[in-house]
Amino acid sequence: MKGIILLNGEPYRGEIDADNSFVIYCDGALRWAKGKIKIDLCAGDFDSLGFVPENAAKYPSEKNETDGEIALSLLLERGIRRIELYGGGGGREDHFFGNLQLLYAGFQRGAKMLMRTNYTDITCVSGEAVWQGKSGTTISLAPVGLRAHIMESEGLKYPLKDLTLKAGSCRGISNVVCADRARIVCDEGALFAFEVREEGKW
Repeated sequence: MKGIILLNGEPYRGEIDADNSFVIYCDGALRWAKGKIKIDLCAGDFDSLGFVPENAAKYPSEKNETDGEIALSLLLERGIRRIELYGGGGGREDHFFGNLQLLYAGFQRGAKMLMRTNYTDITCVSGEAVWQGKSGTTISLAPVGLRAHIMESEGLKYPLKDLTLKAGSCRGISNVVCADRARIVCDEGALFAFEVREEGKW
């Protein structure tokens, strides 16, 4: 089974495949998600929505966890280890940064995590990461924390070999897949991997 978390950020424009999924929406995500996708559970403090829906898991507004963290924990407690996030971008950049941390939090607990914004697919990877059939796609890599080491790569326009990506540097931004199969091997630390599906308007 797959877990889906719907967040109170930029409404996701695309289709969401909810087959064999457990879907949790957080607070104000109901505004853009209602009628778009089936919903199994509502969770959060509902300060953004302004009312508490029926059968919702209500949490205090003054708490240490974000609504997204609560939803992630609920899915992991159910044994779900494949989790997708939608509505995590746009508007509040501090919340977007927090949602990136959710990717790493789930990754640390053995889950395969993916956040889809209207423009980009974002994952957290370590070891070998492969992009199949993605020739021409822009890929950006950033360390989780202070540093991450890439031992080798193939199929990328700018080869990465024995390279340490460090916080405070943009060294891993805007690489391009130039083969039917591309890969990297991160042998130390972990990376946020950004796969650009559509260029935003600047």
